[in-house]
Amino acid sequence: MPTRSIRLAGAALVAGLGLASLAACGNSDDSGSGSSSSSGGGGKKIALLLPESKTTRYETFDRPLFEAAVKKDCAACTIIYSNADQDPAKQQQQAEAALTQGANVLVLDPVDGKAAASVVASAKAQGVPVVAYDRFIAGADYYVSFDNETVGKIQAQTLVDTIKAGGKTSGDIVMINGSPTDPNAGSFKKGAHSVLDSSGFKIAAEYDTPDWSPDKAQAWMEGQISAVKGNLVGVYAANDGTGGGAIAALKAGGVKPLPPVTGQDSELAAIQRILAGDQAMTIYKPVPPEAEAAAKAALALANKQKPASTTDTEGVPSTILDPIAVTKDKVKDTIIKDNVYKVADICTAAFADACTKAGLS
Repeated sequence: MPTRSIRLAGAALVAGLGLASLAACGNSDDSGSGSSSSSGGGGKKIALLLPESKTTRYETFDRPLFEAAVKKDCAACTIIYSNADQDPAKQQQQAEAALTQGANVLVLDPVDGKAAASVVASAKAQGVPVVAYDRFIAGADYYVSFDNETVGKIQAQTLVDTIKAGGKTSGDIVMINGSPTDPNAGSFKKGAHSVLDSSGFKIAAEYDTPDWSPDKAQAWMEGQISAVKGNLVGVYAANDGTGGGAIAALKAGGVKPLPPVTGQDSELAAIQRILAGDQAMTIYKPVPPEAEAAAKAALALANKQKPASTTDTEGVPSTILDPIAVTKDKVKDTIIKDNVYKVADICTAAFADACTKAGLS
């Protein structure tokens, strides 16, 4: 975790980075094309390597926002884009392919944080810097993310507060954590345990979800229902996908009323579940400042400049942002206000009544 306590929230980052304009973007004559998409040519080559597409944020927000941020400061830059589909070996191959294509910098959100160390080593052997995006990689040149331990703390505290607000002071909680290969998942879990272990509620069962798979989370939850059904008061789910899997299992298992369930990533389906009362909360991590910080750092490093940073993480210069809890009463002032989704996208026919009650339509 960061060694200094400086934190920047949302839009404050964009104004505070203080990086000089990089519109020139070098004088390379390379005109290579991206493996999946290209954004012009004749400038630096920026490789964006994302981990998977099961979590909707990556293709819906991270990729287009990062590409737009690069283009804003460097119209001549080429973006080499790849998605690893949750396969660390595939991501290794994609990184090597980007290096072969002449990438000047890698922006890497690793499938497996430990395995990604070999990508960093390979890149550095060729003099190519690496920006660790969203998930930490030891040895990277820069790191952009949110305070991940705080994410777990906020999730757990909101869960505990919601359970107590319902009049319960004891009972069973189950924990559905993230992928054991994701370095962030360990931080989420650590933060959650720091709250839940002393909450007065019993952690009856715990599961680390391979690949963050909603299907695997659902199958595991289905296997727990008979053991905890009579005393289950809450479900800690590390993200919206696993939370959705848990809710599906609980409904199929006839659990009524549904216990509070947490989440993360503010996926559209999760926002709808929150409004409908099926999910207690999600974590909103504004992607625009994260993507823009990564783009600015990548352009600086590609031009052999030192990116601005707000702190450091295990010796790696970093920009660390604050996560935000979103409950039913906060949807309007966060998700809607920041135009993450339009009211029309959220308030479909199935959720019209819930939206009206929440003051969204």
